[in-house]
Amino acid sequence: MNLPELSAVELRRLIGSRQISPVELMDACIARIEQINPAINAICATDFDRAREAALLAEAAVLKGDSLGLLHGLPLGVKDLQDTKGLLTTYGNIGLRSNIPKTDNSLITRLRRAGALVTAKTNVPDMGAGANSRNQVWGATGNPFNPRLNAGGSSGGSAAALATDMFPICTGSDTGGSLRIPAAMCGVVGMRPSPGMVANDARPLGWSVISVLGPMGRNVADTAMLYAASTGADRFDPLAFPVDASTIWPLKQLD
Repeated sequence: MNLPELSAVELRRLIGSRQISPVELMDACIARIEQINPAINAICATDFDRAREAALLAEAAVLKGDSLGLLHGLPLGVKDLQDTKGLLTTYGNIGLRSNIPKTDNSLITRLRRAGALVTAKTNVPDMGAGANSRNQVWGATGNPFNPRLNAGGSSGGSAAALATDMFPICTGSDTGGSLRIPAAMCGVVGMRPSPGMVANDARPLGWSVISVLGPMGRNVADTAMLYAASTGADRFDPLAFPVDASTIWPLKQLD
């Protein structure tokens, strides 16, 4: 069984039924990143040691029979425009190449609560500006079908990482096509949610509906599962509102 090639939905089902361990899944994804990423440069900052520690805790929760979140034990790639506590977050900008946030942004907080394991950051254009994923900090992300071509942007690192099975799920964001363009160019799924569905506590303007955070996956079902785990109200986002996640992805579908 080649774990990185399995869908996120199938991996979550196998974890919940104790057929695979979050630890072996994490090790398999890290090995895949180390094998593939030098060719396409989709992954930038990594957090492998803490990700392995989190996988051990996720495994222990399964063995204890704890209630498991929708994304329990799934390695997560996080777009490098989204703050991650203790993990380098550069926004692809040379002025931020030493920026280590003290807190997660609202989306990453929610995904961690759902059981996702933050593993690495995915590449972007400088400050997210452009339908490409290249910058002076990490260089350019290549298209998974031909690394000499554009992977799209600004969520190009996430799209390319998904297309090459480095991650089962990744985050993205969209102002003018940043989820949709790289998904189309890399053969994966990127969904721009309606404003307010996914809380964003980092809006430059509190009431702006231009930029949204959203999910990326290798197929519609994986993307829907990640989307369900991403939704809901947040006291730091005046536009976010309560959502019944079970209407998007019922947990029983993993049984």
